[in-house]
Formats: sequence, C-alpha cells, structure tokens
Amino acid sequence: MSIETLYGNLKGLKPSQTKQLQRLYYQRQPRDRATNPEFAQRLAAISTEINQPVSAYINRRGQVIRVGVGTPRETQIPPLELPRYSAKRLSGIRCITTTLKSEPPKQSSLTAMVLQRLDVLVTLTLTGEGFQRRGGGAAGYVESAYLAHLAPESDPNRENGLYWNVSQPLSLDLLTKQDFLDLVEGLEEEFEREYVTQQVDSSHQRVLVVGLMTADLSKQEFEDGLAEVTRLVDTAGGEVLQVITQRRKHPDPQTVIGAGKVEEIAIAVQTLGASLAAFDQDLTPAQVRNLEREIGVRVIDRTELILDIFAQRARSRAGKLQVELAQLEYLMPRLVGRGEAMSRLGGGIGTRGPGETKLETERRRIQKRVSRLQQEVDQLQSHRARLRQQRQKKEIPTVAVVGYTNAGKSTLLNNLTNADIYAENQLFATLDPTTRRLTVPSEDGELQTILLTDTVGFIRELPPSLVDAFRATLEEVSEADAMLHVVELSHQAWQSQIQSVNKILDDMPVQPPKPLIVFNKIDQVENERLTQAKDQFPEAVFIAAQKRLGLGTLREKIGMIVDNC
Repeated sequence: MSIETLYGNLKGLKPSQTKQLQRLYYQRQPRDRATNPEFAQRLAAISTEINQPVSAYINRRGQVIRVGVGTPRETQIPPLELPRYSAKRLSGIRCITTTLKSEPPKQSSLTAMVLQRLDVLVTLTLTGEGFQRRGGGAAGYVESAYLAHLAPESDPNRENGLYWNVSQPLSLDLLTKQDFLDLVEGLEEEFEREYVTQQVDSSHQRVLVVGLMTADLSKQEFEDGLAEVTRLVDTAGGEVLQVITQRRKHPDPQTVIGAGKVEEIAIAVQTLGASLAAFDQDLTPAQVRNLEREIGVRVIDRTELILDIFAQRARSRAGKLQVELAQLEYLMPRLVGRGEAMSRLGGGIGTRGPGETKLETERRRIQKRVSRLQQEVDQLQSHRARLRQQRQKKEIPTVAVVGYTNAGKSTLLNNLTNADIYAENQLFATLDPTTRRLTVPSEDGELQTILLTDTVGFIRELPPSLVDAFRATLEEVSEADAMLHVVELSHQAWQSQIQSVNKILDDMPVQPPKPLIVFNKIDQVENERLTQAKDQFPEAVFIAAQKRLGLGTLREKIGMIVDNC
C-alpha cells in the first residue's frame, strides 16, 4: 500500500486538493507535542477548502501514518491493523481532526478514540476563513482546539459512564505548547497501576461473554445457557471479565447482534483489555469474520469453546483422534472467505496459469486428513464391537452411565468400583469411556458381576461434529444392557438437562435401553426440590455419590434391572 493512500470520502476532490492531502504525509511532527501550529493550520486550510472534516493519524515518532477525509469515526484505523497493546498501554497513535462547527468533539469521534485506544484526540474548530502568507504557509484557519484522552478508572467521568475526558476550548498556541508525552506517560502509568490492582493472572485468557436472547427463548433458558457458557470459559482456562447481553427477535445475519452492541463490545474490549469474545450460540463463518473485523480480537462461538475443552481433556489416542476429527469438520466451512491472501501460483509442467488457490490446497489437505481420521474411527468402532462381542460371549451384563456434564458420573463410578478415574468439579472433566467391574445382588440373593462404563458427558445442543466424531464412544451407550442416567439435582436447570440428555439419546441411530434416573448431590438441595423430583420420577434413585449416600440402594436397583434384561 502506498504511503500516500487517502481514506474516507474522496468523492468530488480536485487533483490539487488530493495532492494537498497527500503532502500531509511528509509533514514531520514534534514527538513531545500533540502537533505544531504549521501542521494544524495546513490541516484546517485544506478542510476549509474542501468543506469537509479532515483527520490525520500520527505515531509517537512524529510520522503521519494515515490521512482521511471525514470524522475520526469515518476514517478510523481498523482494529486488526492497529499495533498490539494491552489494557495498561495506549496504541501509540494520536489523531488530529477538524470540525466545521464550533463545538466539542461528538460522541462518535470520542467512541472512535476509545476503539483505537488513541493517545489523544485533538479536534480543531475552524473559523471558516483564513489568509495565505507569502510562501504558501496558511494562518488564521483554526479558531480553537479540544484535547480529549481516555479516562482511567479514577477519573470522575467514569462514574458517569464516560470513557473519556475532554478539555475546555484551548487556543492553538496553548495546545501546541503542552507536553504531549508527559500527558500520555502519566495516563499509561495510571492504566498500569489499575491493571496490577486487578490482580490479573497472565496464565488466563481475558474473555468477554456475549449472550443473545431471542424470541424463542424464555428468560430462564437464556440465563441457564449464559451461565453454562461462563462455566465453559472457566473450564477452558479463561477469565470472564464481563458478560454483555442483548435481546432481539432474531439474530442479525451479519453480526448476530446489533451494530450498537458490537460497538459496545469493541469499547469493552479496549477498556478491559480482553483478548477474546465468546458467544453463547453458534456463529456462521461470515459472522465470525465480521465481528472480528469490528471488535479487533478473536471471536469464538459455543461449539468452538466446547471443542477446545475436549482438545484439552483428551488423553487416550482414541479420544485425541475423535477430537481432531471434530475440529477439522468444524474448520472446513470456515476456510472460505480468506480472499487473495490465500492464493498462490503453481510451478512446473501443467501448473502454469492461474493455478489453484491456497484455499483449495488447504481444503484438500484437510479432506485427506478427515478421511484418514474417519477410517481410524471406523477401526476403533470395529475394535469396540469385538470387545462387546467377547463380553457377550462371557455373558457379563454391561451398564452404561450417562448424564449431563459435571453431573457426577466419574465420582459415582469411583465410589462404586474403587476406581481411580479423574473427577473434578469441571465441565467435561473426563472424555474417554472407562469400564470397571461391579458386583451387585441378584433376585435369588446371589452376587453377580456386571461391567459399569462411564461415558463422555452430554451438554445442551451437543455439536453435531462431536456427535459424529464420538460415534465409536457413544455406541457403548447404545449396545449396553442397561443404562443409568445421572442427574445433578442441585443444578438450577436440572429439568432442562434431563431433556437435553434424552434428546441426544433419542437421536442415536440405535435406541439405547430405557434409563434408570439417578439423582445425585441430594445433600445440596432443599426439601422442596427433592419432593418435586420424587413426585415427577417415582422410580428414580436418590444418592450423594461423593458422600456415598444411597449407593447400597443403587446397587440393588441395578441388580434388579440387569435381572430383567
């Protein structure tokens, strides 16, 4: 890109006016002053001549790096093109802009300052006239100036919900004599002090959670889903800085949420120092690209968040290949839209001409990898099928343990069979199915041996790519002789969790056996909820796996179910 590139509304400009704007790039500015009188007057003169605002962006070396016709909002630097910075630093860029009216900077310009995290925003008001000195230097075009900068938490303006501080009108002479670097360094010291005070853990990614409540969701469903995404972020190792919500009848096809809310998120990203925005629903590839362009940080949806957790939790070879397969199937449609940056030319016989795009090469490579992984999953499926056949020959009944993630399945298996499975108060703490022997009483009073299999936890609207990738694991559920459905009764949304698990079971190609409902964590619920669950599910078993309450009754119930298989 040429150094003389102009931005904004260039329609109707004369060639001489375009050249005047381009010459601004060669006007070196002082490093310790926001601007000098000559540059300010030249900017004002051009603005007066074309009768439009003009904005110039200057780095701390005093170099003009961007010139545009329009307000700071209309000429702002895209977030992804800005230098890397954090909540304790400014971008190292200042903006000098003009306005045709004698008034302070508008909120849109101040918002643009926040979005770009500018060092300062200088707004020059114009007199509407001026005169030319001999030699071409302009004078008399600037009436007054306003100096705006970001407001630290200690600034009184923050109590009023404002992220900026705007000075009273200044004369050009006073503006150009102020120590610009002293102001900026003082601001950054204050931002750094606040950053340290917040006790930020650098090992955690700083995340904004965004929730959209549509017409087809009840308030309780929306709040439960939002709380679940927050838990997912925490499980993935992120730190939730803020939760931003919006209510709309339908998602916006371009950005899911409205333009005003996108701007609010972008401001929050800059002021809080967030590095990631996580949405509570699935996004299309186009929506992700649009949001990232406007917000300036990486955007992920609920499915990608779950996939990331699965990738962290996978330990066995089978688990790792199933997770990789799900990730690649998720990635495939998101390769589209990367544009010319992914194109390349071929070389050699038969490859001359336009060649193939890098996008096509990448897609074909992923397709090959997906095919290979699917073959491995098929082999895993066959291996598990052979193991099941061997168990069936030995006539050992199998019981699958299913349930919503974090319902306590692994804890239950540990306490029933003295196993040593990893069990934590986390979502998707375990992915790989684990089978252990358990003795339970039979109807004739004798003890019988069964195989108890812990399975991957379910979640509301389990991503289809995960269901497909984990089909080898989920077949353990379909082929079991009996099934326990563990429910976390202490969870606020226990009823909707039961529905979510039942929906996943109903969608399986082979219908699994009817489950026995096992309500867990009864020691953490009030009597009213316990009575409600007993009335609604009279055949259920009520336990507290961690405290080993009700496990004897559960053994007897399992024995009765196995005898009737």
